[in-house]
Formats: sequence, structure tokens, C-alpha cells
Amino acid sequence: MPKSILKCAKCGRYTLKQTCDCSGKPLDPRPAKFSIEDKWGKFRRIAKKNDI
Repeated sequence: MPKSILKCAKCGRYTLKQTCDCSGKPLDPRPAKFSIEDKWGKFRRIAKKNDI
């Protein structure tokens, strides 16, 4: 299984490890896949607008 690069949410560094040196949690920096037929897009936009 190939490893993918991760970006720490706390310090912003890129890493291949599951935990960053700053004890932050690395996340996948790539955006989610886009689909025209997005059935949950309406709810995501409402959540983003209300800053949830």
C-alpha cells in the first residue's frame, strides 16, 4: 500500500507519519472528489454558511 503525503492541521508541515512532531493530527491535503450529482452539497453549503 503506497503512503500518501499528509499535512498537519496544527503546524502546517507535510509528513508521511500518522502523528506530527508537534503532536498534531495530519490530514489529507487533497480536496474531496467533485460530483455534479452531489446529494449532500446543499447541507455542506448550509453548514459552511453557519460556520458549523
